[in-house]
Formats: sequence, structure tokens, C-alpha cells
Amino acid sequence: MRQETHIADEAEKSQRRVAMRRARLVVVVVALLLVAGLAKAVLVKVSQSRALDRQVADARGQQVLVTKAKRNTGANTITLPGTLQGAMESPIYARTNGYVKSWAKDIGARVEKGQILAEIDNPEIDQELMQIEANRKQIESRVALAQSSLERWKNLRKIDAVSQQELDERQATYSQAVADLAAGDANVRRLRQLRSFRSVVAPFAGVITRRNVEVGDLVNAGNAGANRELFRLAQTDPLRVYVSVPQTYASQVKIGQPAKIELRESPGAIYTGKVARTANAIDPVTRTMQVEITQPNADGKLMPGAYAQVILSTEMSASLTVPSNTLLFRKDGPTIAVVGSDGRVHLQSVRIGQDYGRTVEIISGLQGSEQLIINPSDSIEDGEQVVIAKAEAPGKT
Repeated sequence: MRQETHIADEAEKSQRRVAMRRARLVVVVVALLLVAGLAKAVLVKVSQSRALDRQVADARGQQVLVTKAKRNTGANTITLPGTLQGAMESPIYARTNGYVKSWAKDIGARVEKGQILAEIDNPEIDQELMQIEANRKQIESRVALAQSSLERWKNLRKIDAVSQQELDERQATYSQAVADLAAGDANVRRLRQLRSFRSVVAPFAGVITRRNVEVGDLVNAGNAGANRELFRLAQTDPLRVYVSVPQTYASQVKIGQPAKIELRESPGAIYTGKVARTANAIDPVTRTMQVEITQPNADGKLMPGAYAQVILSTEMSASLTVPSNTLLFRKDGPTIAVVGSDGRVHLQSVRIGQDYGRTVEIISGLQGSEQLIINPSDSIEDGEQVVIAKAEAPGKT
């Protein structure tokens, strides 16, 4: 009997413990539900507050980013493409017909002025010169005979032994012989000059950059038709480079100002030349001015024909510059949207000077202290209410 009573007590205690655990679980669940409800209420309130703030901001006006104009200081640089050329470059052609007897200089050879480059064989000129010299001696004999005859006829005329007409005929014969002798002398000089052209010489000191002949080649005088150049000669010190300066910067390029030259194959190496001359005229097709720059090349590191980049420094005027993305282009011309102290937009007409790419020079229309709207909307209107937004810190999201 006692054992049954003990078992009943233990079962009752177990039921009470289960009931207590269930009660605690219900309390925990209810507490969690209350916390979740409270959190939801807080989030809803915060969201409503933010929405209200946005509505208030929208009621006041759209948000804009602003900047200010900057005063020009220092110098501006422009980089232009160009090609290095010799101070003098010349194709060399034959001045007489014939066969190439020999050539003395090949590509890369440095030559001095008057140095022989090639020899041309032309025996026809020698034969023609011998014939002309023989004809001249015959004419010289006729001149001597005509002169002596004229002297005798002058003496005979003094005693009326001959008529004046006969004397005049002798005078004409003598004059004709003298003219023939002068023509013969001219032919002799011409052929001797042609014979001297058998030696092809360098017209100036430089480097042979091209050779187009071999021994035995038939060459013709001149550069017309199929006649080809025998050599090409270039003077490598100094070099020159031509660049086309845009009209915007043309007035700022002066003779004698320094110019930097860079080569892509030599990064970091900068060569300094100077402006030798300018065209002083704008090409109406390209709207550029041609400028010649002289570059010393005593060490021969620079080669004619190489592509180069020329850097010119131009002075910047003491005017204002603004970012290009602050400009509006309307029917009245360039305009900038300015935010006044009252928070309203004022559209300000301006005059544009030089275009520096990301920035633009403003000649007139701004004082320099205005707050300029960045990337203004095309629909923005004068007097519109706006709010200046604060720029976020870099890296902040």
C-alpha cells in the first residue's frame, strides 16, 4: 500500500515539473513576440520619419552639387605629334646620261660637302667635246684670216682702191667669225661642265639614307619621267620637326621659346629644342598654324623620320576656369546655373575662351565667388528652388 502511494506521489511531481516547463516556455515565446512587435514599431516609425524628411526636402527643392570657379595660374602645356626631319634633305639625281662606273658611299655613311658618291661613264661626251674643240680651232683660224683681210681692206679704202661696200662686207665677215668663235667657246664650256657631272658629289655634309644604284646601271640626267634618284642625303645635326598648332594656341607660340621632344621608344628621355619659325598664318582647312622646331643632335641619337611628340608651354591668361560639366548651351549662348544666397537658381550668361579639356576658360560673366551647379539638368529654370547637397566622404557608402 505504501509503495503504491509513493509511486502516485512521484507521478504527480513529474506532472507538476512538466507543467512548469511549459509555462516558462510560453512566457519566453510571449516575451519574444513582444520584443519583435516593439522592434517592428520602431522600424516603421524610423521609415516614416525618413519618408517625411524626404517629402520636406522635395518640397524645398531638388538637391544639387556645387563648385566654384578657379583663377588661372602658371602655364598650360599642349602635346602635338610630329616627325623628325634633317635640317636639309635632298634626293640626288644624275646630271648626265651614262652607266654607273662605281659608287663610293653606302647607306649610313657620313660624307662631307663635295665628296664623290659615284662615277658615271659617258664616252660619248668625250668624243663630242673633242669634235667641238676641233671645230673651235677651225673657227679661230677663220677669225684670224677675216681680221687680217679687214685690216688690208681698210688700208686700200684709204687710197680709194676699194669701195666702202666691199670694206663693209669684210667687216661683216669678221664679225660673223667672232660670233661663231664665241658660240664654239660656249659649247666647249657646256660639254666640259657635262663631263664634270660624271662625278656625283654630295651637295652638303650629312648621312646617306638611301642608295638606289649598282655598278652597270643605266642612268639618265634629271628627275623627270622614269629617272630615279641615285642617293638620298640628310643632314642630321640639327634636326627639325614641323607641328600644327591649333588656332586656339597659335597666338601664344613665339619664336625662340623652348620645346620639349619625346620619343615613345625612349620613355623618360626628353630633348629640348626651340621654335625656329612660325607660318604666322592659319590654314583655313585645318585651322592650325605650322610651326618649325629646331632640335640639336650632335650625338646622333635622334634619327630623321622618327615619330615624336612635341610639348609646348603656353601662358594661361589671368581669367577664371570652370569644369566643363557646369556649362549649359542654350539659344542665348553658353550659360552657367548659379545658386544664390536665397537658394534659388540664377542662369548666368558667360563668354568662353580657351578649352582646356576638362576645364573651360571664362572670359566674362562670373566674379569667381559664385556657387556653380555641377551637371545641371537641361530643364532647370531661372528662379527654381534647390538644395545644396553635401558631398559624401571618399569611400563612404
